[in-house]
Amino acid sequence: MNTANQNSPAAGSDKKFLILIAILSITIPVVVAMLFFMPKEGSNTVDVSFLPTLHAILNSMTAVALVIGYYNIRKGNIKVHRGAMATAFGLSAIFLVSYVTYHFLGERTIYGGDGMLKLFYYFILLTHIVLAVVIVPLVLLSMYFALTEQFIRHRRVSKWTFPIWLYVAVTGVLVYILISPYYS
Repeated sequence: MNTANQNSPAAGSDKKFLILIAILSITIPVVVAMLFFMPKEGSNTVDVSFLPTLHAILNSMTAVALVIGYYNIRKGNIKVHRGAMATAFGLSAIFLVSYVTYHFLGERTIYGGDGMLKLFYYFILLTHIVLAVVIVPLVLLSMYFALTEQFIRHRRVSKWTFPIWLYVAVTGVLVYILISPYYS
């Protein structure tokens, strides 16, 4: 187990990676937010209409991988836990690239429902967006601490990462289900 003190080479490496994680944790949400205000470059030439369905599939698979990882760490099966969490991370990375592609090239879809369902949709969407921003540094920290075998720090961060990441994955699917009738 890594018990690096402040003056060790590992502590310097931690600082570099923590700075990188901080930069990514700011840059990713800012870039995604900017996509909503940019003109759509390929909206007439590139068909990205299949991507929302892919996003829902990726979010569903991420949620399943997270639950498998959680279940297996509780059972002490570290190898399966690592595999499941690496899978969840990989699926989320693919999702992020696909999501950026869709919102760079595709047209914006407006929710068309009304009444209580509209309130429910916007509540789910708002909490999903806010927690999707929050989850970026938590996932990166959890992965970093696991990969550097700083398991005490990993556990401390992951107790927050798991439920928030699972919520974001599940609500991503729910948002898709609710807005899918309004895709053109």
